[in-house]
Parts: sequence; structure tokens; C-alpha cells
Amino acid sequence: MAKIYLIDVTNRDGVQTAKLGLSKLAKTMINMYLNEMGVYQSEFGFPTTRHESRYLRANLRLAEMGVLQPIHLSGWIRATAEDVERTYKMVPGIKHLNVSISTSDQMIDGKFQGRKSREDILQMALEAVEAAKAHGAETIGVNAEDASRTDIDFLVRFASLAKEHGAARFRYCDTLGYDNPHTIYDACKRLAQEVGMPIEIHCHEDLGMAIANSVAGAMGIIDGGQDAYINTTLNGIGERAGNADLVAVVLAMRKSKGLAKKYKFGTPIHLSKAWKICKYASYAFGVPIPINQPGVGANAFAHASGIHADGVLKDPHNYELYSYEELGRGEPELVETGREICSGEYGGISGFRHVMGKVEIDFTHGDDLDRILELVRYANVLAQKPLVADELRFIAKYPDIATELLTLTPLVEPVE
Repeated sequence: MAKIYLIDVTNRDGVQTAKLGLSKLAKTMINMYLNEMGVYQSEFGFPTTRHESRYLRANLRLAEMGVLQPIHLSGWIRATAEDVERTYKMVPGIKHLNVSISTSDQMIDGKFQGRKSREDILQMALEAVEAAKAHGAETIGVNAEDASRTDIDFLVRFASLAKEHGAARFRYCDTLGYDNPHTIYDACKRLAQEVGMPIEIHCHEDLGMAIANSVAGAMGIIDGGQDAYINTTLNGIGERAGNADLVAVVLAMRKSKGLAKKYKFGTPIHLSKAWKICKYASYAFGVPIPINQPGVGANAFAHASGIHADGVLKDPHNYELYSYEELGRGEPELVETGREICSGEYGGISGFRHVMGKVEIDFTHGDDLDRILELVRYANVLAQKPLVADELRFIAKYPDIATELLTLTPLVEPVE
């Protein structure tokens, strides 16, 4: 039986959200949390973007060290041979790539302004796949941007040619959230049946159906006999109205009527990590979790109505499809209301010793303390907010990696 795999794109699509962003340390922490949760792949950034290169190489080093394992780390680039060449000059160790190009007539006419035809689109994508193969890429995904507004016969041809040239997956992008569960089911099932390769689904929330469309698309792919790869983001953060929320997708596949019996994940998903990762993403992005967010919202397990309260006290299953413990919720959270010492870009030795002691890290040698303090100062400069305990532990444990993440080198010669 074909399976479902999760590809989280927070560190690629999420950070493209207008008015939002993440530090390189925060992006790394998200990769760590995704790995703990059991997500198959993180689309961890843009290997042709100079300010990403140190971060990308540092995370690949963490993978080599066994820290970021078994999660796959994939880069996103435009589907051009030039972007592939630039990728392997800037991030030579990258093993997984998604190459993306617009495919709809709307995009060909309205974005490319008539400078490209369908045949040009095919040629560019296939040249990119061939170039990535020549550089030793282990998996290559070919993305059809605006697939939901693309002629399905052209998509079948595009995906078939991509497969022939060595692509491992074809990504169906509902770029504008145009699909509905019926249309995406039909399209994805046909692609799976006629192309005979795994299909990714990338859904947006413009019409409020990203989660439903992701689930329906995955059902169509599996019913068509192929593995399905669902793209998600943490807390649904993404361009415009956002993307399919990671936790909501997992809950839907596991808890919706009859789905879990037929449609199964290909890797163990540790839903107990949900609360931690969603809280961190909220803090790092500076975007509160909506009160009604499935699973992790403040009201997800709150009951006020007399009938509901009575029913849930008698048996939680009366008014709750799943328990808060399943999502890693329920432990009390301490809020400091008195004296508080924080990490900061202007912090000193005494305050830093106190902060690190609270996260159970002690320093034997003064040189180690000085070095980690300096790194934490730089991390605070970039984050512009106090670091959380896991970030402090990460810096103390992997100071060389942290140095890479905190180093930016602007105004240098461009890569040729």
C-alpha cells in the first residue's frame, strides 16, 4: 500500500511571508524539531541565495554528524540549469533539490509575458533535472507552479518527461488555493495513475481549503497507486493566507472518519511534539497561535457551555476527538512574575552564568564561557528577542555550527 510522507516548507515558503522572517538559528531549531517529530523532509532554504549558504552548509554538517537524521534536507530553486550550477558552487554538499517553474497558461502569458512557450517550460525543467543529476543529487522533485490552473494533459506530459529524465517526484502546486477537494482528488489520482511516480501536493489557504485539499489530494494519489508527499508549514504560516498547517494535516489524516484505516504515514509521526514546535514557531515568527487553531489553539480543549462541560467531564470523548496529551499539552507552564534575568546582546558574565544555570549548563573553563557568551550575544542581535532554552543549549553544544549560523558576509564578490 502506498504511504503518506510529510514535507514541511516553513523554512522556504513560510519565511517568504510578507512582514515575517526567521533568523538562521531559528530555522535550524525548526529543522531540529521537525526531525524530532518524524517529518520526512524539510525544505530548508534557498541554495542560490547568498545569505542562506552558511546556514544551509551548517545544517548539512549537522546531518553528517547524525544530529539532523533521518530527516531529508532539500533546497528549492528555479528550474534552470544556471540555478543548479550556482547551487552546487554555493552549497556543494546538498543532496535533495526541488526545481520549480510556472506551468499554467495564465503564468506563461501573464508572468513570462509571451517570452516562453509550453515547450520552453518543459525544456528548462528537463535541463535543470539533468544538471542536478550530473552533480549527484540523490532526489530531484519537479514543481509545477500554478498546477491547479494548468491543463491536466500538459501536466501529465510534464510529469512523465520529468520522470523519464530522472525526477523522483512531481509536485502539484495549488499556488493560489484555487482547487477544492473534488478537483484536486481527481487531478492527483490521474497524475499518479498515468505518470506512475510519487506526487507531492502543495496547497495554499486563499479559499480556506488548504488542509482539506491536502488530504483529498493525498487520497487521490494513494488511490492512484503512488506515495503521496504533503507539503505543510508550522501554524499554517505562508504567503498571503498561508499554507496547509502541519499539525492539522496530521490530525485530519489520523482522526477524520475512516481515513487512518486506509491512508497511513510512511514514517512514525510523533504528534506529542506538536505543542512544542508550534509554540516555538509562534515565538520565532512573532505571530500568536490563533485561539481556534486545531490541536494547539488556546480554545482547542476549552469548554464553557454547560452541556459540553458536563459531557466532557463524564467522558472526554463526548466532545473531544483526541486528547490534549496526544499533542504534548497538559504540563503547567511557569511565568516569571518577579525578578528575571534574560539573555541579551549586551549581557555580561554574571547574568549569563545565571541564565545558563537555569537550563542546566555549567562551564568548567572560562574560555568556553566567554566564547558561548559572545555567540549568544550575536544570536540575540539577529533574533532581537531573548533566546529560548533550546537555543541556548544548541549554541553551547554546537558552538562551531552556531558560528556558521551567525556569520553573514555581505558585499562580497558574486558567484560566477
